[in-house]
Amino acid sequence: MTEFSRVVSVARLPAGGAHYDISANEAERAALAVRFGLVAIDRLAADVRLFGEAGGVRLEARLEADIVQECVVSLTKFEASAVDSFGLLYRTEEKAEREIDISPEDDIEILCGDEIDIGEAVAQQLSLVLDPHPRAPGVDAGPLGNPAENEDPLEVKHPFAKLAALKSKN
Repeated sequence: MTEFSRVVSVARLPAGGAHYDISANEAERAALAVRFGLVAIDRLAADVRLFGEAGGVRLEARLEADIVQECVVSLTKFEASAVDSFGLLYRTEEKAEREIDISPEDDIEILCGDEIDIGEAVAQQLSLVLDPHPRAPGVDAGPLGNPAENEDPLEVKHPFAKLAALKSKN
């Protein structure tokens, strides 16, 4: 069982598809925060739509989350938000192996049986949009900085730059 499970049956999707507004309760948000290494998740909600397609089901969703992260530089806690729209194609394993005409933007998930856990799909997408190296607003990267932000990347001061300079004198 996942922390944010919302299992829906797709056996008899209506012709126009199905719509679900889902949100995580306090216990689910706390468990997801632990799973993703966050200080807290104050809000997680998603608008999910499922559509039947030949050979499977298409999920289209938009998620919104208010989170509290810890800055990797200063270790201060700060609030942030995550908003993302995404889509998934659910196919039977047999159908997924034969698919050749799929857009590169389409992610394929294996459809086992006639149920999809739309809550877990939202949770997994949230994990993908989180910054792996969060910095609090206004916090500098430190003395090394980000080479992409410097005018000349060859001028970046490395921790052993002084030793390298001594070596070149000999």
